[in-house]
Amino acid sequence: MSNSYILAWDDIIYDLRDLLVDHEQVVYLVGGVVRDALLRQPTKDVDIAVASGGIKLARKIANGLHGDFFPLDAERDVGRALVDTPEGRLTIDVAGFRSESLDADLRDRDFTINAMAVDLCGDLNAIIDPTGGMEDAFAKVIRRCNPDAIARDPIRTLRAVRQSVQFGCRIEAETLKDIRQYAPRLLDTSVERVRDELFRLLALEKPGSALRIADRVGLLTQVIPELAPLHDLRQHRDHQHDAWNHTLAVVDSLSEILSVIDPHRTDNTTASFNLGMIAVALDGYRRQLQAHFAQTWADERSRRGLLMLAALLHDIGKAMVMPAGDEDGEPRFGGHEEVGAGAAAERVAVLHLSNAEQDYVIKLVRYHMGSAIWLDDLAPLDIYHYWKRMGDAGVDLIFLTMADYWGAVGVRYEQDVWLRLIDHAQTLLRAYYKERERYIDLPVLVDGRGLMQELGLKPGPVVGELLEQIREAQVKGEVASAEDALRFARAYQH
Repeated sequence: MSNSYILAWDDIIYDLRDLLVDHEQVVYLVGGVVRDALLRQPTKDVDIAVASGGIKLARKIANGLHGDFFPLDAERDVGRALVDTPEGRLTIDVAGFRSESLDADLRDRDFTINAMAVDLCGDLNAIIDPTGGMEDAFAKVIRRCNPDAIARDPIRTLRAVRQSVQFGCRIEAETLKDIRQYAPRLLDTSVERVRDELFRLLALEKPGSALRIADRVGLLTQVIPELAPLHDLRQHRDHQHDAWNHTLAVVDSLSEILSVIDPHRTDNTTASFNLGMIAVALDGYRRQLQAHFAQTWADERSRRGLLMLAALLHDIGKAMVMPAGDEDGEPRFGGHEEVGAGAAAERVAVLHLSNAEQDYVIKLVRYHMGSAIWLDDLAPLDIYHYWKRMGDAGVDLIFLTMADYWGAVGVRYEQDVWLRLIDHAQTLLRAYYKERERYIDLPVLVDGRGLMQELGLKPGPVVGELLEQIREAQVKGEVASAEDALRFARAYQH
């Protein structure tokens, strides 16, 4: 044990302490919550271990803190309480010891920085640390707890990479050796566990660094094999990188662009011209954009993480089409977005994403080359058609398109091109957030039944076509009333 350091506990820990002070067993805080308190990181979730009765204790916590309870794993005696806090909803997982004692339980975990414990109702500065996790935490080292830690659970290969970037750690040599050795066994793990660990990686503030490491140690192409052929795939000379390094540059650029709308943005974030111009143009929508990217999908997957996945997949079609040379013999990958969308559809299905998530990723890959943001002039109908086709994914496509350009040209970007992209982004977002009745949620002037009655039509495609033409006329300002709509429809028929 050691009490040389003062641990920084969030208020929820003291709430738990008050609730469980008279519990019949010793209750231990374990794993990440201890690591985060030691490193003065905010508490993202809480893991608790007891000798027995994990599910029973989780129910007690949920009831005592007015949360929700779920029995996660009856065989392993694991229960979950979901509790609302001022910082958001917190997950509290409670499990019986994995082994015969707390010491054995901790030694059986993945990495030393995750193998520390504290007695919740005892001295909250006394760390139980059988594997040297505290020393590794301060030395910024990811080290396996025991020689077979990774062999027994290959998902730890991907987790090591993610946590090394998340906490700014280096991976210890023997641990790194095991990661390389057991990378091919990653898919022995369930698809759901691999997917969830991938999304935790993609949700990092700077996922590009983790993706680079995952690629170098042979993990990334285990999860997304379509990325392998992008390595060394030469692109047009307008690109600064091959297809693989372009993909990573797009992910990096996307991270930087999204940092401009982040609630914790600093002056340094927008010090460069390209990011500063985004801040100037889009700050009027910053609150709405923060809410947009804070949305979660199934199993709490973040929208930001899903956008990063789309960025990672956006050019996989380039290795699947025969490049055609332009007049200078430079490679062009015509149609790669359509081919890539098909390949992305197969990959997101394999990852067992929800139908809505699959549609979102496929749509971004399919249309990443044809965004209205690239048009020279953005006419009202262009705005209408963009949002009709993309829905709320159109917000994400705006940011992906800017990142795609920046990732392609890097420091060689042209200011006038960049400013045009930002100007069109502003126009599209204004339509989405402030002018919806003009471009998106147009008032219904006449419905299908009214058209059929007034024009003597029978049900069929012609009714849908007329309604769409009326909407387009509304966007252009040619139709403003039911009478206008009917007059327009009669003229259109003839």
